[in-house]
Amino acid sequence: MKELLRRVTSSPLIAVEMIFGSFLVNLMALASPLFVMQVLNRYVGQGVDATLYTLTSGVLLAVIFEFALRQSRMALARGVSVGPDEAIALQAFGTLTTARVPALDKTPPETRKEIVNGTVAIETAYSATNITIILDAPFSILFIFVLYLIEPLLAGITALFVVGVYAIGMYGHTKLQAITQTLQKLSGDGGALLSTATREADMIRSFNAGDFIRRDWHAHITQAQKLRRDMNTTQGLVQTLTGSAMALLSVAVIAVGAMLVAAGKLDVGAMIGGNILAARALQPITRLAGLGAAFARARQSMQVFDQLDAVEREADTGAIISGYTGRLEFRDAAFSYPGSKLSIFESLNLMLEPGEVLVVIGNNGTGKSTFARLLLGLIEPVRGQILVDGLEMKQLQPGWWRRQVVYLPQEPALLNASIRDNLLINKPDLDDAALAGIVERAGLKRYLDESPEGLDTIIRDNGWRLSEGIRRRIALGRALASDGQLVIIDEPTESLDDEGCKAVYRVLARMAEQKRTIIVMSHDKDIVKGPHTRLDLNFKPIPKLEKFGTRLLAKPVPQIEGPDERKAVET
Repeated sequence: MKELLRRVTSSPLIAVEMIFGSFLVNLMALASPLFVMQVLNRYVGQGVDATLYTLTSGVLLAVIFEFALRQSRMALARGVSVGPDEAIALQAFGTLTTARVPALDKTPPETRKEIVNGTVAIETAYSATNITIILDAPFSILFIFVLYLIEPLLAGITALFVVGVYAIGMYGHTKLQAITQTLQKLSGDGGALLSTATREADMIRSFNAGDFIRRDWHAHITQAQKLRRDMNTTQGLVQTLTGSAMALLSVAVIAVGAMLVAAGKLDVGAMIGGNILAARALQPITRLAGLGAAFARARQSMQVFDQLDAVEREADTGAIISGYTGRLEFRDAAFSYPGSKLSIFESLNLMLEPGEVLVVIGNNGTGKSTFARLLLGLIEPVRGQILVDGLEMKQLQPGWWRRQVVYLPQEPALLNASIRDNLLINKPDLDDAALAGIVERAGLKRYLDESPEGLDTIIRDNGWRLSEGIRRRIALGRALASDGQLVIIDEPTESLDDEGCKAVYRVLARMAEQKRTIIVMSHDKDIVKGPHTRLDLNFKPIPKLEKFGTRLLAKPVPQIEGPDERKAVET
C-alpha cells in the first residue's frame, strides 16, 4: 500500500479527483437497491404505472452516470500508473548500466535478472483496475451505513462478514509473500541452468555433462513446482472462502431479514434491498482479498528494486583534462579483491611518459586483465593512486576518460546490434570516411565484403557465436574509433589468424609513431622488443619492474615474410 500511496499522492489533484469520483460511483451504486425497495414497497403495493416509470427512469440515469464516472476514474488511475511504471523500469535498468562494477558484483545475480519480471509484476499489481478496487474498498462503510439506517442488525451481520473476509485476504497475502520470496530466489538458479543449457551446448555434449545438468534441473523443477502448487492452493483457498462468504452473507441477511419481516419489524422490500446492499458492501473486500498474490509479487519486486537502487553508481560528473597527453602514473598503488588473502600487487610505483610502452606479463590468473580494468577506472586500487596527467583518476568523469582509451579486452563482448552500431558506440559522430579507415585498419574489410548486409549485419548473443578472430577484429575496430592517447591491448594476438595479427601489429606501429602511450598485456614476455618497461605480475606481492631495449619492435608473427611485413610491425 505504501507504493500505492506514493503514486496517488504524487499527483494530489488527481488523487482528490479519484477519491471524489469513487464517492460518486459508490453513491450512484446505491440507486439499484433503493430502486428494488421502492418498486416492491410502492409500485407492487399500489400498482401506479407512473411510479414505476419514474423509478425506472431515475435508476437508468444513475446507472449511466455511474458508468461514465467509472470510465473517467479508470482513465485517471491509468494516468497515475503510467509514469511510475515507466520510471521504475528505466531506473532499475539504468542502475545496471551505471552502477560501479564492484558494487554491482556484490548484488546477487537473481536480483539483477529480476528486472523484467519485476517490472511486469509491479505493473500488474498497480494497474488501473486494481487501483479502483482499492479505492472502492473503504466505501463498503457507505453501504453498511445505509443498511444500518434500514436495519442495524443486518448492518452488524454485514460488518462481521466484511472484517472476516478482510482477515482472510491478509492471511493469504502474508503466506503468498513468503512463497513468492522463496520462488524468486529459486528462479535465479533456474535462469542460470537455462543459460548454461542454451549457451554452452557444445560443452555439455563434449564432456557428457547432460546427466549432471538434468539432475540439477530436476531438483529445481521439483522445488519450484511445489512452491507454485502451494501458491495456487493458497490463492484457491482465499477465493473459495471469499466466494463462500458472499453466499453465506446472503443466506444470513435473508434468514434474519425474513424473521424480522415475520415479526413485523421489516418489510419485504427492505429485506431484498438490504440483501443487495450487503452484497455491495462485501464485494470490494472480496475483490481486494483476491489481489493478494499480485501484491505479494509486486512487494517482492519493489524490494529487489530498492536493493538495486541502493547500489553505488558511477559519477556522471568529474574533471576533464583538456589535451590529455598520455602520461600515466601509479603511486604506491595496491589492489586485492574483497575477501581475498592474495594481493594482485602491492606498493606499485610506476611513471609512464607520453609515448612510452609498458608490457604487463604474467601467467594466467596473475591479474593482467585486472590491471586493465584498473586503468579504465572500472575498479579502484585499495591503496595509493592512479594519476592521469597528474590528476587522480577517480576525480575524472568516467565517460570522458574511457573515450581517451583505445581498449581491446582479452575476451571482448559486443552489443546485440549492427556491426556499425558496435563500431560507433563510443564515438557516434564518426563520419563514413573515418569509419571506412577503421574497418580497413582492423582487418574487417574482407569479412564485411563477404557479408550480405555489410556494416548493417546484426550481431546476436553478444558476439559469442562469432568466430573469436572476427569478434576480436570488431572489438579492435570499436577500440580504434575512440582514437585516444592511451592504448590498452590485452593479449593482442590471441585467437587471431595471420591476417588479424598483422592488423594488430599495424595498429601498434601506427600508435607508436603517433607517440601514444601503449600498454600491452601478455603472457609472452618477448611480445615487444625495444625501449619499453616490463611489469611482471608473477612476482607477488610487489611486482617486478624492468627497463628494456633500444629499438621497439613488435614480435614478428609466424609466417610473415618480406620487407613490407617486417616494416609493418616496427613500432
